[in-house]
Amino acid sequence: MAARKILTYPDTVLRERSEPVTDIDGKVQQLIDDMADTMYLTNCAIGLASNQVGEPCRIIMFDTSAKDEPNELVVLINPEIIEADGVIVNEEGCLSVIDYRADVKRAERVTVKAIDREENPITIKKEGLGAIVLQHEIDHLNGTLFIDHISKLKRELYKRRLKKLLKEKEA
Repeated sequence: MAARKILTYPDTVLRERSEPVTDIDGKVQQLIDDMADTMYLTNCAIGLASNQVGEPCRIIMFDTSAKDEPNELVVLINPEIIEADGVIVNEEGCLSVIDYRADVKRAERVTVKAIDREENPITIKKEGLGAIVLQHEIDHLNGTLFIDHISKLKRELYKRRLKKLLKEKEA
């Protein structure tokens, strides 16, 4: 197993737009394996984007199956939302946004096109939790965090609290 460190806000890599993957070589395959190890070892993650582990390329993965029996890992390279409709509000959290959860409005259903790790084109349709996770992880690839979807006031309160938390850790 090769778990990687998960970057946390305000790390600037999280705000970069990730570059498309042009060659699915051994390095990319290793990154995917490392990301899977990282995601499953956290025990609370159901999705992960490559820039969360410091690699600003366009790879996401998710597994919305039961956490005690992970078996539905989906890896998407260069994912793109091609259809979205409906509205759903759900509480979200993020491994890269420590100690915070908030209600976020998202599309209820999405269709995403991408390629898988074997370079096969894939189109995936999800609704509910699956749609939320896809939008959340693709947001990461675009340098957007879920806190960007909440009010400015709530975001500022979170930033102040985080600043205090980080100062306490340094002391």
